[in-house]
Amino acid sequence: MAVSATPSSLSSFSSLSLYTTPPRFSLFTQTQFPSLSSTLSLSLSTKLKPIKAQEQEEEQQPTITDQDTIFLANDDLDGVSTFDPPEIPEGYEPPPSFDDGPQETEDEIAAAYEELYGPAYSGVSLLGNDIYVMDSKVKKTGALGKIKKEKVRDGFDERVIQVRRVTKVVKGGKQLHFRAVVVVGDKKGQVGVGVGKAKEVVAAVQKSATNARRNIVTVPMTKYSTFPHRADGDYGAAKVMLRPASPGTGVIAGGAVRIVLEMAGVENALGKQLGSNNALNNARATVVAVQQMRQFSEVARDRGIPMEELWK
Repeated sequence: MAVSATPSSLSSFSSLSLYTTPPRFSLFTQTQFPSLSSTLSLSLSTKLKPIKAQEQEEEQQPTITDQDTIFLANDDLDGVSTFDPPEIPEGYEPPPSFDDGPQETEDEIAAAYEELYGPAYSGVSLLGNDIYVMDSKVKKTGALGKIKKEKVRDGFDERVIQVRRVTKVVKGGKQLHFRAVVVVGDKKGQVGVGVGKAKEVVAAVQKSATNARRNIVTVPMTKYSTFPHRADGDYGAAKVMLRPASPGTGVIAGGAVRIVLEMAGVENALGKQLGSNNALNNARATVVAVQQMRQFSEVARDRGIPMEELWK
C-alpha cells in the first residue's frame, strides 16, 4: 500500500505544479489574472515614461553652474576677437611733455624748497624767513608783545659748554656781547659743536645751537658704545687724545671732551686734554679726532679683504 501510494501522490503534485507555478520572470499569468496584469503594465509604463523623458532632456540641455561662462547667441565663439581702438579726432594735439616745459632757475627751486621744508642751513633765505629760528614756532606772550621762541624738536639735545662776556672797543666806547659755545647731539652717533655771539645770552645760545646743527658729524662706535680704535686730534693749540675702553668703564674725560662724547652717545671711553684749556678749541679738537676714526668694515672693504684678516 505504501509503495503504490507514492506514484499517485507524485502525479498529483506534478499536475498541480503545471497549473499553479507561474512562468519565470513574470508576476502573474494573463490566463489566470488578465485584468490585473493589464493594470500593472499600464501603471508601470506611465511611471517609467516621464523618467526616461527627463533623462533625455538632461542629456540634451546641460546644467549651468556659477563657474560656467555664458556666451551670447550672437557672439562668434570660433573667431578671434581683437581690440579696435577709436580713431583720433581731427585737430587733436597731444599734451606737451614734462621735460619740454621751461626750466626752473636755481632761485625758484630754492624758494620752493624753503616753502616746503623751511630755511636751509646755508644761511640764506629767499622768502625773508628768520634763519636762526630753524623749525621752531614763534608765538607772542603777554600784553607787552614779547616774542618767545620754542626749542627745536628735531631729536637733538642741546648742552651749553661755556658762556663768556666779550667786549668790542669802538670810537664811542665799548660794546658788550655774549659768546656761547653749545654742543648738540642725538646720543646715537650724531654730534655737532657751534658758537654764536649776541647782545643777550638767550639769543647767543640760539645762534650757537643753529651753528652746531650745521656742523653735524657722525661718530663711529662699536656695539659696546666705544670707539673702534684710538685717535688723536688737534685744533689750534689744543690737543685731544681719545682711547677706547671696555664695557663698564664709563666716560673718563673732563671739560669739553666729556660733554662732546656724552652728547654723541659714547658710554665707554678715555679722553685727555693736552696743551690748552680753551673749551671751544678742545671741543673742536675732539670732533677732529672723531672724524679720523674708521670702522673695521670700511677698512676691510677698501682693502678688499675679509674683516677677519685685520686681526692676523
